[in-house]
Amino acid sequence: MGDYVLRCIAGGETLPEQYTLSCSEHAGLIRTEYAARQLTVRPELPGIFRYSDWLPVHGTLPTRSRPVTFQSRELCRELGLPNLWVTFTGYYPERECFVPTGSFKELEALPTTVRLAENGGGTLVVASAGNTGRAFAQMAAEFGTPVIIVVPESSANSLWTVTDPKVPEAVKLITVRGDYADAIAVANRITERPGYVPEGGAKNVARRDGMGTVMLDAAVTIGRMPDHYFQAVGSGTGGIAAWEAAMRLSADGRFGCDVPRLHLAQNLPFVPMVNAWKERRALLLERDMPDAAGAISQVSAPVLTNRAPPYSMPGGVFDAMMYCGGDMYAVSNADAAEAGRIFSDAENGIDLDPAAAVATAALISAVASGAVDSQDTITLNITGGGYARVREDLGIFPVPVTMTVDADEVPEI
Repeated sequence: MGDYVLRCIAGGETLPEQYTLSCSEHAGLIRTEYAARQLTVRPELPGIFRYSDWLPVHGTLPTRSRPVTFQSRELCRELGLPNLWVTFTGYYPERECFVPTGSFKELEALPTTVRLAENGGGTLVVASAGNTGRAFAQMAAEFGTPVIIVVPESSANSLWTVTDPKVPEAVKLITVRGDYADAIAVANRITERPGYVPEGGAKNVARRDGMGTVMLDAAVTIGRMPDHYFQAVGSGTGGIAAWEAAMRLSADGRFGCDVPRLHLAQNLPFVPMVNAWKERRALLLERDMPDAAGAISQVSAPVLTNRAPPYSMPGGVFDAMMYCGGDMYAVSNADAAEAGRIFSDAENGIDLDPAAAVATAALISAVASGAVDSQDTITLNITGGGYARVREDLGIFPVPVTMTVDADEVPEI
């Protein structure tokens, strides 16, 4: 297991080892610096923990969940991209993908669960639009780790597990009459009480480094870092994670020195980071998110609707984009649906998470516009899929709603 230090990006100082989410002296993110300069893959460890050298934990959990990188001959042929690699984090047994909740959010939940236990424990509080909450509900169902999940009322049906909870009371689901921003506000009020620990979002180094294993798996499988990396984003944390992982791989020296160009996509009509990226570092509410509620109600991928992404802060999305180059894409529901159909036709009917369909559509658009050369090496981060197969093979247990509250309420847990 890897040794590491936590460093404040803005001030440069190291911070004491604890379940730390921010530096008290500076705004911006904390980053993990690992003693292991070169990555040793440990296939004897379960799932994602094969990359433990670059995860901020010392222990593991029994799991098969991890990203799997492969080439889809049919998809390469259909899109005219001979060097396209898919990194899939979902449920697709024919490709050795066994993520039971069907989402790459398990890559965040697994190391976060270990890190919390190694740093004092507590009840984790997670605000989610669906996928993140489902991943942490699965952790609670499997391992009995207590969690409170706060989601918009419209996302309640997205909360299920494939494991009948060993300790049913470990999972409490609070639905909010409002959108994702309202769920975040309610969750923040819960964490003001003793014993309740905020999951942390982008500030959570375990979450970012867990997502960073997508880039690690791609580089290890391909034998080099790709020229381009595509992902759909709501908060943009996955893009930050890809950048940080790429910098570690660059320092390793065996996977190339040039980091991939980042291509991050959002779902029309809610595209605040796309709007900001065209003009400036600052994310402006009135200019970049006019009629946010109305726009959010129209997207096909609601998990991509974070109103307060870590865009402008030191170490955030803007810095990642400036360092890596690349572009941001605004993808319509229709284009996402067509891209999802193309992928499904190429890969045994596997259904994509709506966000992964947005990323696939962005790739198609970038190649058509000439922004990406068709001969370049590309990684497409498929952040979820295989839900129909999950229901068929494993079955699901809906997470019951504990209570429903208004956006300005403080729940009595």
